[in-house]
Amino acid sequence: MIENTQLNVSGERFSVVYFITGNEAQAKHRAEHICIEQTIEFPAELIGDDDIRRHIFGRLESFSQVNETQWQAVISYALEITGTNLPQTMNVIFGNISLQPGVQVNQLLLPDSFTQHFKGPRFGMQGLRELCNEPESPLFCSALKPMGLSSAQLAAQAYEFAKGGIHFIKDDHGISDQVFAPFRERVPLCVAAVERANKETGLSCKYVPTINTPANQIFADARWAKEQGVGGLMLLPGISGFDTMRCIADDDEIALPILGHPSLLGGMVSSAQSGYSHAVLFGQFMRLAGADISIYPNFGGRFSFSREACLNIVQGTSCDMGTIKPIFPSPGGGMNLTSVPEMIEAYGKDIMFLIGGALHKGDQGVVENCQELRQLVNQQVRLLAK
Repeated sequence: MIENTQLNVSGERFSVVYFITGNEAQAKHRAEHICIEQTIEFPAELIGDDDIRRHIFGRLESFSQVNETQWQAVISYALEITGTNLPQTMNVIFGNISLQPGVQVNQLLLPDSFTQHFKGPRFGMQGLRELCNEPESPLFCSALKPMGLSSAQLAAQAYEFAKGGIHFIKDDHGISDQVFAPFRERVPLCVAAVERANKETGLSCKYVPTINTPANQIFADARWAKEQGVGGLMLLPGISGFDTMRCIADDDEIALPILGHPSLLGGMVSSAQSGYSHAVLFGQFMRLAGADISIYPNFGGRFSFSREACLNIVQGTSCDMGTIKPIFPSPGGGMNLTSVPEMIEAYGKDIMFLIGGALHKGDQGVVENCQELRQLVNQQVRLLAK
């Protein structure tokens, strides 16, 4: 028996909303198990009536039915067990229990006493609007592709997007440091191309390279890209790690907008019974890790996200998280100009359109297609406001 442990803790707690699959008795038992598994991972009966039991154990705050097969358990945790850092926070929220089926992290309820330990997005939605001089309208993003083009060809494409008024021109997520477009050759060429277009148009479009390099060079590559004059960085937190993205976002010497890409994250939301809700993974975690923009597959595209899931992401990008700023949702993946009215109807004006391959189609050139996209979106926004 372990007893008489006294701890200097604040009593502050944060809560996680779990959806648990099963009948009532099974789900209640699983919820009680989570309280122990996600904290002490030790036989609870061997803990005496002391501060470990009073403070360190997870605490089942409420338990209610969601539907015929799922139950909602709200479990609170002591702030101190997170070490107030992101890796341990993610471990507490869903570490060992992620190995068991039938448990989904549905929502994070984070008090100011918790979120004040994180810088979150440097710019957020409002900061990006100011950066792009777009106080009301949606923003626009496109991707340089396909993989296999040379650095010069990608730079020429970046120039066209910038001439057409695309705010953020990013590498496609698969373009990293390959022999046909090496990172340190491609980046300065694309920066120069976008700067040339900006001088011609008077706009302030930004080139955003993908920073998807080995762990031992990712920070050096991010800082080098900043020195070349890039306008933002795209990170793949499912591959490089959420805390790697947070470190780059927090770095005052870099101080650039961060685009969070969903690569490798899909399996964490593909089940309605396990993993994470879309709001937590693509909204709340992205914000805690410093992303200013969360990229995800739009409904109706070539991926399987539903309209409900996409609107759930919007909730996660905009819900109250204390000092953590709201960020731009950026739906994409097989979108085209015909998708615009439905997207405006669903998302409103607080959206960053991500349209890639469709801007190369048709009888017009890329510049004209970009301009048509902007005109169509602004027209739809005006109609929505009436």
